[in-house]
Amino acid sequence: MTQPSTTADAATDNDRITSCARDYFEGWFTGDTARMERALHPQLVKRSPHPDPSLEHVTTKARMMQLTGDGAGVGETDDQTIDVEIADVYGDIATAVVRSSVYREYLHLVRTADGWRIVNALWAPGPRAAP
Repeated sequence: MTQPSTTADAATDNDRITSCARDYFEGWFTGDTARMERALHPQLVKRSPHPDPSLEHVTTKARMMQLTGDGAGVGETDDQTIDVEIADVYGDIATAVVRSSVYREYLHLVRTADGWRIVNALWAPGPRAAP
């Protein structure tokens, strides 16, 4: 593991983590599998405690890629505002909170040889999506 050695390194990490989170959300909302692919770690595990039995409680990268390609997130909201808050970066791991009109997600990311990738996601419907 490496620690960012300068403020510039930390800023670059923050920019790259933010880009990864945006690829994930914007890829979902537009059905862009290339962006989704770029954002996800091969061992992604995405979970939700949401009680609706029609929703999946555990989702893998393969399933996210299939859903994205099928356009499951396209048209889900007209408000595609995405707020990415980086909670912590420590060497090769990071945590980010992402808020959109339809989701709140807590992301764990890992730095790989190919860049930052989302390895864990915990999500719930956002305030405007909740029943």
